[in-house]
Amino acid sequence: MIAGRSLTEALNRLWQAQPRLAGGQRGAVQDLAYAALRRCGRDDFYLARLMEKPPAAPTRALLLVALARLAARPEEAHTIVDQAVAAAGALARGRFKALANGVLRNFLRRRAELEAAAEQDEAARWQHPPWWLGRLRRAWPEDWQGILAAGNGRPPMALRVNRRRVTETDFLARLAQAGIEARATDGAILLARPLPVERLPGFAEGLVSVQDAGAQRAARLLDLHAGLRVLDACAAPGGKTAHILEQADVELTALDADAGRAVRVSENLFRLGLRARVAAADCRDLDAWWDGRAFDRILADVPCSASGVVRRHPDIKWLRRERDIARFADTQAQILAALWRVLAPGGKLLYATCSVFPEENDRQTAAFAARQEDCLRLPLDGAPELQLLPNEEHDGFYYALLEKQA
Repeated sequence: MIAGRSLTEALNRLWQAQPRLAGGQRGAVQDLAYAALRRCGRDDFYLARLMEKPPAAPTRALLLVALARLAARPEEAHTIVDQAVAAAGALARGRFKALANGVLRNFLRRRAELEAAAEQDEAARWQHPPWWLGRLRRAWPEDWQGILAAGNGRPPMALRVNRRRVTETDFLARLAQAGIEARATDGAILLARPLPVERLPGFAEGLVSVQDAGAQRAARLLDLHAGLRVLDACAAPGGKTAHILEQADVELTALDADAGRAVRVSENLFRLGLRARVAAADCRDLDAWWDGRAFDRILADVPCSASGVVRRHPDIKWLRRERDIARFADTQAQILAALWRVLAPGGKLLYATCSVFPEENDRQTAAFAARQEDCLRLPLDGAPELQLLPNEEHDGFYYALLEKQA
């Protein structure tokens, strides 16, 4: 995030550079990075009051990790400070050891004062950028605080059972036998505590996948049945693609504009024993991929701000800029216009985002329906669309089902 790269990209580079890291070591590094980024708004507030000028990027990163650890384990304060100072010894030949020691011990002395001050600063208190706070307040005057609290927490771990191979009841029994606490919720299985996928019984054999409970709504909302021709237009990493194929025997095409991410779709399908036509193509460039045959169902899980999944990707709230929302909205409108051309009369298109910003959601679909005379918005759960706000069971998602009138 400090270098302007996504956390996923940074971690992938680290794993490539350090291939001998054990699974437990990778998990610990990832946990430290996620915790530091979730608290970044608050801990940067502290650093600004503890230092005369901003530190160099490596020092800032180290101090943010240390402050996040101090928040999580205050009883281990002295050990954490000692470990941070030792780690600072590896930076610039140890020139920052004294700095790290002074900043962290000064924080401990002034902790109560700094925490009280942070409560009076909105970005520090809510750990989100000011522009993000403003948008949420306007869009969700009754819910914005809950959305922010969810975004600052740890995400739940939900599973999707491959119903072609095992029932939900049988898999819950397998989990219980393995000593893994879980419960069924809204068509998904929610684990009491996250764990490595290697511990899930039958994961390698394709019995189960990890997928947020809210994301699992997509395949169920598409009104699938055998024999349909289906397009997943923005498919990577392939969770929704696989769920569609688990739901019904359909002829499915899965696209993604990124060739590397399209490979991940194929890998996920292989593990689950499923088949689809997978292609690396921008769904807007019809000449590059479309064979002229219309689709009965289309899933348009469009690029978006990802504002509904920031607890899974805490770097997003610091990498995004307010102007990005309009850019995403423009791309979404282009995708809708292109995909409508390949939807058969009487066919249905499910528009989906993992956003909570109206510009990408209901305003987008309402504007499209107003422009497109043959577009009918079908009700979902008795409303024109379905907006899921992040909570303890699922992330934030938006769905709208559009039917092309014959």
